[in-house]
Amino acid sequence: MLKLEARPEPSKWMSIASPLLALAITVLIGVVLFVLLGKDPVRGLQVFFVEPVKNLYALSELTVKATPLVLIALGLAVCYRSNVWNIGAEGQFVVGALAAGWVAMQAPSLAWMGRGIVVVILFAGVLGGMVWASIVAALRDRFHANEILVSLMLVYVAEMVLGWLVYGPWKDPNGYNFPQTVTFDAVTKIPRLVDGLRANIGVVIALVAVVGFWAFMFRTYRGFQLQVGGLAPAAARYAGFSSRSALWTSLLLSGGMAGLAGGLEAAGPLGQLTPYVPAGYGFGAIIVAFVGRLHPVGIVFSGILMSMFYIGGELAQSRLGLPKSLTGVFQGLLLFTLLACDTLIHYRVRSWRAARAKG
Repeated sequence: MLKLEARPEPSKWMSIASPLLALAITVLIGVVLFVLLGKDPVRGLQVFFVEPVKNLYALSELTVKATPLVLIALGLAVCYRSNVWNIGAEGQFVVGALAAGWVAMQAPSLAWMGRGIVVVILFAGVLGGMVWASIVAALRDRFHANEILVSLMLVYVAEMVLGWLVYGPWKDPNGYNFPQTVTFDAVTKIPRLVDGLRANIGVVIALVAVVGFWAFMFRTYRGFQLQVGGLAPAAARYAGFSSRSALWTSLLLSGGMAGLAGGLEAAGPLGQLTPYVPAGYGFGAIIVAFVGRLHPVGIVFSGILMSMFYIGGELAQSRLGLPKSLTGVFQGLLLFTLLACDTLIHYRVRSWRAARAKG
């Protein structure tokens, strides 16, 4: 029989190997699922792990999915390292898209700005996400409300506000009664990197953000304060670090990044607002942040992996006749197996006989 034995100190090697082991187990379980569903497992794995990277067009689509995941996960990483549990990035993403979309709809009266309006659109997205996150910070700061529940409930409030706007005041009068805004003017569209492909400057913004967040978290005194507050709150208080400042800083950064992702999505691939703006990026980014070990570089690789799951789920629906919810299944499996594998960072598996002999 086997038992878990506490390690003298956490294993650095397992900390790196755990996400890889979790991915391998997820793939194995996926093979079993495809067999149980009566589908060719090789073909099933192909649509998830080969089709999304097989050519330039596929890679372009991969970046479209990965960009919002990486941006949101960067902000969440700061929150979680600060021991602030923002679960409502999806709502901040939606409000960022609403704020950016409102500016985009003002384009006819702001024609004098030319392409410069794109900067204003993205700034509005950041501001919208920060405002929505500030509600969480204010309720936690003033009334000690649980930020997990508040941020999560605000997701549904944001979605209802979106629904009210696209079914009501912002509904396109020439849209054949569909719940959608007018299509944004061409001048408001996020510039693309290559003509004919959907990859846009959001990719560049995300990469710059990765470098910026790495420098902030690991090379600045402020980032050090936030991490100490998350790892050892008592030590942070003794050192005079403000928990209130950490709360506001981490939530505003997280909300701003989610809002930026929403602005890029609204003025990029979508080009208008519809009830389908919430794409699950805010929740998927939670998995991205943890699979990436709350590290900016790790988040890039986990964001690419998660976007492959999104694209693979869509392809599995169209080509294999499987439900699109398979995307959520793979995401859940990856998180579940990661949590299980992380146990091995602090514990090692030993047989009862070996443990008894050692004792």
